Amino acid sequence: MNLIFRLIYTMLISRFRSKVGALDECKTPYRCWPTDCDVLGHINNGVYFSMQDLARIDYMIRMGAAPKFSANGWYPVVVAERMRFKKSIKPFQKFQISTRLAHWDDKYTYIEHKFLVKGEPVAWGMIRARFLKKSGGLVSTEELLGALGIPLQKPEMPAHLKAWAEAEDRHIEAVLPVRS
Repeated sequence: MNLIFRLIYTMLISRFRSKVGALDECKTPYRCWPTDCDVLGHINNGVYFSMQDLARIDYMIRMGAAPKFSANGWYPVVVAERMRFKKSIKPFQKFQISTRLAHWDDKYTYIEHKFLVKGEPVAWGMIRARFLKKSGGLVSTEELLGALGIPLQKPEMPAHLKAWAEAEDRHIEAVLPVRS
């Protein structure tokens, strides 16, 4: 995490922000600092991924999931991520990251992030995540949803998400074959 001061701030302030449900959209406010920018004077593409990490921490704290995950010895790991850019975010510009649970299947959860400037989407990110147990092994989606009080009835997977997930599966099998 290269945004350590933002991480500390997020962990402190998120407890006082409005609560969100697990299936709700969680909006986290930010400002672009010069240290977020590259030589072209806008947020560096790598910083977007780190800021999504922070937005997910805010989301987990505000929905009350963080203590449940900790009590069960669970932690999330990003398996795949993607990012699309529409417009730049400039130094000192205010923006929000909208975070929501977009879908889940037997193995993964899919979290969508939208970067909004004055309510207008300027970038979009998606992550595919798994939850692991500190004691070893995987947390099933059923266990995870049960702990969060989410009904097992999942939303329909949008076509763009399905295409990305299938492409990720084909790619990972080609590059990193599954061990027997």
